[in-house]
Amino acid sequence: MSTRTGPTYLDAFSLLSEVADGLVVRSVRDTHDAWADRFGGYPGRGITTAVCAGLGLGLRAASYGLGKAADTGVGPRLEDGPRGRFVSSAVNGLIGDRLAEERPRMAIRMAVRSGGRDIAMTELDTAFPDATGRVAVFLHGLCETEAYWNRGREKTGTTYGAMLAERGWTPVFLRANTGLGLRANGVALSALLQDLVEAWPVPVTRVALVGHSMGGLIVRAAGAVATEVDRPWTDLVSDVVTLGTPHLGAPIARGIGHGSRGLGRLPETAPFGRILDWRSVGVHDLVAGLAEDVPPLPHARYRLVAATVTTRPRHPVGHVVGDLLVRVPSAYGRDRYGQRLFPGATVLHVGRADHFGLLNHPEIHAALREWLA
Repeated sequence: MSTRTGPTYLDAFSLLSEVADGLVVRSVRDTHDAWADRFGGYPGRGITTAVCAGLGLGLRAASYGLGKAADTGVGPRLEDGPRGRFVSSAVNGLIGDRLAEERPRMAIRMAVRSGGRDIAMTELDTAFPDATGRVAVFLHGLCETEAYWNRGREKTGTTYGAMLAERGWTPVFLRANTGLGLRANGVALSALLQDLVEAWPVPVTRVALVGHSMGGLIVRAAGAVATEVDRPWTDLVSDVVTLGTPHLGAPIARGIGHGSRGLGRLPETAPFGRILDWRSVGVHDLVAGLAEDVPPLPHARYRLVAATVTTRPRHPVGHVVGDLLVRVPSAYGRDRYGQRLFPGATVLHVGRADHFGLLNHPEIHAALREWLA
């Protein structure tokens, strides 16, 4: 088993104290002071300042003390249960770039996952005793974990991975720090895939890459990185499937950016803009997605899946909101001028589904059976 020491709940509480000081207390203080300045101040301002300073000092001390205690390794680990893993992945998605620099123990490393833990390349024989030469690699989206691929199992009775396993594929689920930039994650994924095909228990004959949301962008970034350094794993990729991937950006990410800039225009609202600005590089990268400077792998077949909450994609509501997070043109890589990022790609529209409904949907099951036959 892996001997990697992971974060504990004390690490999480230490981070929570730091965030409470840096965002909550500071935002309350700055907003209060800005309104006071607008109306000429007030007699008790010094008391308010002192209270905020005291709270901030206490939170910083708590963060430091909890961090030191966490360094000893005491306490339950976040990775020991699904809730802790959910919290870890969500926090990494929001501020994972900061964690990698300031709290590396809490930063997720891209890895193959099985049984709720990282699988080293030397463990592949044990983790995949029935390995086949056809490998389907699944990568989740922003703030998600590999467990998200099990969503909806109680309704469909299966998952994409289980269905493909019955058809001779070996599903491999990855987890990534989605707060890192797309290029950084692309480099990590390219290196991991090369290691995977070299250490796989049997010779790899075919690789299919399946990415949900941001996962599809990371897959594209990995292909571009691999092409630059001549990574042979790309020669094995036959199919790239993206589910609700914002190839041309996501409106919600743009909205956060506009909101941050708008709130920053006034002293009274600037602290709330600073809260939005805490978003990670990964979230920033969702504003524009990946354009034509990241070309598709020339020999791979691209399968692009989009969803709308309405039955028809041209319905006025479905056209505007898409799957609530990603619109159809972005998921298909088609801009307003008719340019296509993936000429000749197969596209599939799933009606009456939201962004997370794409993780386990009967129509996609049928499509995968056909595409990966």
